Amino acid sequence: MSSFDYIIVGAGSAGCVLANRLSENPACRVCLIEAGPPDTSPLIHIPFGVIGLIREGRHNWGYNTQPQAALKDRRLYTPRGKTLGGSSSINAMVYIRGHQQDYDDWAAAGNPGWSWQDVLPFFKAHENNERLADAYHGQGGPLNVTDVAEPNPLAALFIKAGQELGFPFNPDFNGATQAGVGPFQVTQKDGQRWSAAKAFLAPAKGRANLTILTNALVRRVVIEGGQAVGVEYEPAGAPGEQRLLHATREVILCGGAICSPQLLMLSGIGDQEQLASHGIACHHHLPGVGLNLQDHLDMTLIVKEKTRHAIALSPLFLPRLFRDLFRYFTARKGFLASNAAEAGAFLSVNGDPQRPDIQLHFIPALLRDHGRQLTMGFGCTIHVCQLRPRSRGSIRLASADPRAAPLIDPGYLSDPEDMETLLKGQRAETIYHPVGTCRMGNDALAVVDSRLRVHGIGRLRVADASIMPTLIGGNTNAPCMVIGEQAARFALAEA
Repeated sequence: MSSFDYIIVGAGSAGCVLANRLSENPACRVCLIEAGPPDTSPLIHIPFGVIGLIREGRHNWGYNTQPQAALKDRRLYTPRGKTLGGSSSINAMVYIRGHQQDYDDWAAAGNPGWSWQDVLPFFKAHENNERLADAYHGQGGPLNVTDVAEPNPLAALFIKAGQELGFPFNPDFNGATQAGVGPFQVTQKDGQRWSAAKAFLAPAKGRANLTILTNALVRRVVIEGGQAVGVEYEPAGAPGEQRLLHATREVILCGGAICSPQLLMLSGIGDQEQLASHGIACHHHLPGVGLNLQDHLDMTLIVKEKTRHAIALSPLFLPRLFRDLFRYFTARKGFLASNAAEAGAFLSVNGDPQRPDIQLHFIPALLRDHGRQLTMGFGCTIHVCQLRPRSRGSIRLASADPRAAPLIDPGYLSDPEDMETLLKGQRAETIYHPVGTCRMGNDALAVVDSRLRVHGIGRLRVADASIMPTLIGGNTNAPCMVIGEQAARFALAEA
């Protein structure tokens, strides 16, 4: 049995940051375990490859929710990254931090150290912003943030249309104010995706004290005497074989809002009755595990129009496709360097005009079901996303088999106030931002404390989107990296 100081389960946005920070000390032995393959696919590194990654299964868990009563019992597709970089390797690369008040709300709910002023220095330290350098932005950090190299002209028309409707132009959604319409910045560098694996894991890969295991599924956290002492996993190429890794300091779960609660329950940490129904011995009754699931529900407005600027599934688009293939591989420009969602808006439809409750993503193409359904012709798509849903759902085990997908029930539109904010529609979809299932707090249903330690179990932490008490107002990738940064600081301080 191999032994390490720290075992990190999941090489996603937070896990890559943790692996980097914890292995900076050469005397500290770190093991990072990822269930998926290395991030070598060209689809990952070519920005427009995101359209293929949404459908492709090798780098994507490809979950589906339980039937949603408010959406005519449809099962909504829920992709999650399954490779080095996690969802930062398959997402749309939009760099958004959320609203400042979101973090102040976390702190006010009894989580010291998580206010906006607490986390802003970490956002800035991570960032190498190619355009912005001010009180809100950093330069010289490992995470490259830039503008889309060659924006589609339709994105500029979308921004102009928003201004004509009276919405202010906002060149920086991560600055002093979030409201308005404008371009998104993206996590790219030189026309390629700049994932958490590129930013944080690649610089650490050569360290002798960092071991990275891919295609290795963790089956459970090993608990002895009320403490996490290691993990049991299936090594690459040997499904069903069980091996053990020992952790002398901590096990840190970074599997995300779906996999982390699933692994806690498989390890005997969760609601005692639920665990017993699957024949799992309960090490610690923690009923909040898997509860408080929140996600951004999203409606799509599709406009068909013949325009030479749109990206289309059509024979008429072939000349541009061939031209842009050449331009991308010679100059890293053209539509293949695009993240598809180049522009957007943050709007208030009810409530505080300074704290938007709706986010728009504009895409210069016809995309149904986020590109999983191919649509012929030219046009554009606008995604309308409710930022702070009141509806809550859950993650539950389907069985005691670690390879079985859990039961994902977001409870979309179960709260009537959500229906008022986001008009009910048959084609509502998730925008893929699940959070909250290992909620941070100090009440009876909280799973981790403000330093991300699992209540009631020693030497075990959770560091990913699952710890968010409430969903932030925006895309969740950058905040997850800050969660990883915080977890590393907590772990090292307590060591």
